[in-house]
Amino acid sequence: MTQVTNTVRFVLDGKIIEAQGERRTTTVLDYLREHLQRSGTKEGCAEGDCGACVVLVGELNAAGTGVDYVPTNSCIQLLPTLDGKSLKTVESLQRPDGSLHPVQEALVSCHGSQCGFCTPGIVMSLAGLLQTVPAPSRNEITNALSGNLCRCTGYKPIVEATLVASQADATLLRLDDAADLSLLQEIRRASTPSYNLEGDIVVQPVVRTRKGNEFVSPATVTEVADYLLKHPQATLLAGSTEIGLQVNKQFARPEHIVYLGNVAELKKIDETPTAWRIGAQVSLTAVEQKVAAAYPDFAEVLRRFGSPPIRSTATLAGNIANGSPIGDSMPCLMALGATLVLRRGEATRSVPLDAFYTGQKKNVLRASEFIEAIELPKPVPGRVFHAHKVSKRFDQDISATCCALSYSLRQGVLADVKLAYNGLAPSPCRAPQLEAVLAGKAPADVTAQALDAAIAASFTARDGLRASWVYRALVARNLVLKFLQDEPASSPSPTAVKEALS
Repeated sequence: MTQVTNTVRFVLDGKIIEAQGERRTTTVLDYLREHLQRSGTKEGCAEGDCGACVVLVGELNAAGTGVDYVPTNSCIQLLPTLDGKSLKTVESLQRPDGSLHPVQEALVSCHGSQCGFCTPGIVMSLAGLLQTVPAPSRNEITNALSGNLCRCTGYKPIVEATLVASQADATLLRLDDAADLSLLQEIRRASTPSYNLEGDIVVQPVVRTRKGNEFVSPATVTEVADYLLKHPQATLLAGSTEIGLQVNKQFARPEHIVYLGNVAELKKIDETPTAWRIGAQVSLTAVEQKVAAAYPDFAEVLRRFGSPPIRSTATLAGNIANGSPIGDSMPCLMALGATLVLRRGEATRSVPLDAFYTGQKKNVLRASEFIEAIELPKPVPGRVFHAHKVSKRFDQDISATCCALSYSLRQGVLADVKLAYNGLAPSPCRAPQLEAVLAGKAPADVTAQALDAAIAASFTARDGLRASWVYRALVARNLVLKFLQDEPASSPSPTAVKEALS
């Protein structure tokens, strides 16, 4: 494949678009509106919350016979991440004869739009849903809409419009991308490394400035590791849900950006009999689907993580590396005993997630080191796991706290207890003093007073924007009691306690 230098190439409605001379932090939204005059895509919040900017980004499927689409917030997605992919906007839905997509027609007939500002994003979210779920339930529709805010109509007519649209002929619901397939093959990025005459890896930049700043899109883990050795301060970019926010709100302009979205090895979930190995570029949506049957509480926490466009691009490794004090995935992973595979060059090491953080937004990563994968243990017989997130709004909101608890019940008493929280400390963490309160006791014998004392001894009282400390501490205690309330109430003998802990 011949790569045009300093040019982002993507397919839009049967044509190859070549974006030349754009800065590496140009957003997809800005390019659509300012250069392609695709003004249907709107900017509302510029931080991935309102959904007015939703588009569909597609990649060739494994067989090369079709395109797999994911809803994406174009306001925080960087333009160079489109290189080698396809894009659909609300204008893409119009048929050659000028007719509307069934979703658009249904929104008109069901009076699902008033001011119309949010409508294009809603249309794209629903059109994306109908690509994979032709006959969605009401719950599936409301979940797909959880990232689209509408202040005019309420959602009843929008949901009804989707139910009406889903009754249309399946061929009308599918996006017309037949002309895109050969073009995607033409611009497909190389899947093997390039080498210079000395045998050194050369990562071809997608965008490079005169000052030497660049956006690179490697194809292999080896290339990623090699580039980070040469550029230790480079910024790793996965889903762009954090970097895009920094670009828009803080005007960040990282000098060297390494995009992981084309590294096939990092997009896989490998399995052993005892664990899943989740690559650093695996989306939260993919993780949610993988763990839903084994850990339904974890899947539900992930389902409430942002919105579908956020979850389709954000990654588990990115959430961990970001290290937010209210990161939702980390308490669940800590309680489940997850381990990180860290890589620097050709060397790797394993670090338990509960030993990864050293302070607020601080961790044990060394220069040039990155998270290659997360190893998540599979369920074992007799092991119990609970998790729940508390927030002001049920969907698409930041946690007041998220609590996760795992344990075994041996002869009626709690053993091998792992309890973790976010929102109570500068970083997500285990709670060993609370674990000690639980260990060796029957669930019915755990008291609120003992938990309160352990919480007071474990954490520094802090009021925050999301909740007061009094509220957080109360919720932290009550979630543990809630998790234990359904366990057997009979108290074991002292001998049973000793055997359970041995």
